[in-house]
Amino acid sequence: MAVLFESADVLALDKPPGVSLATSSRADKSASAAVERLLSSCKEAARPGLLLVHRLDLPTTGVVLLARSDAAHRVLSRAFQSGAARKTYRALAWGHPVPARGAWRDPLGRDPRDGRKTKPRADGKHAVTNYETLQRLRPAGVADLELSPETGRTHQIRAHAAAHGHPLVGDDLYGGATRWHGVRDPRLRRALSEVKRPLLHAARVEIPELGLDVSAPLPEDYEEILRFLQRR
Repeated sequence: MAVLFESADVLALDKPPGVSLATSSRADKSASAAVERLLSSCKEAARPGLLLVHRLDLPTTGVVLLARSDAAHRVLSRAFQSGAARKTYRALAWGHPVPARGAWRDPLGRDPRDGRKTKPRADGKHAVTNYETLQRLRPAGVADLELSPETGRTHQIRAHAAAHGHPLVGDDLYGGATRWHGVRDPRLRRALSEVKRPLLHAARVEIPELGLDVSAPLPEDYEEILRFLQRR
């Protein structure tokens, strides 16, 4: 079900992978066009007046909030900008972080060699990603992680995880799409080679002061590979 929550002020949708929420001055990249793409991908009819509150990367799935008025948009946007919105993600990452629970605090900025990417830089912006290992999937050398970013830098989770040696499974931009070559079990290797996107999911958004708590179930491709790895 694509609609996760609906009230007089907000509509929460479960974004599928492959939907761009990027905006620019181009007509086809306007905020309204991004909303239309999201509604269409969720098989929802057009709803005039919806405003995008925050964004997820093209391949990322999960909770996206849309405001239903200018006033609601201001309140929700302020919650994200101030840190009052608590965001929880799930991700499958290569390797097993040590310690199993902690925080990555590297300042992040644009990679001068590849403008598509973000990387740790001394002159970068403050960034904090809290993580916890939910499960170590040992035969595959993969970990199922829960992550709670305190800031919202571009590709923050993907960049932090990769910088600490744990790129996300399927993430071709940050070095996680070919790590399956090192998996010895041929069945595991084949299954991991078929992952075609970074397995990153926006699982929950909470804004306690607004009484808002929205969760999205893991998408099918994440669930499928996780079950397979758990059986090995």
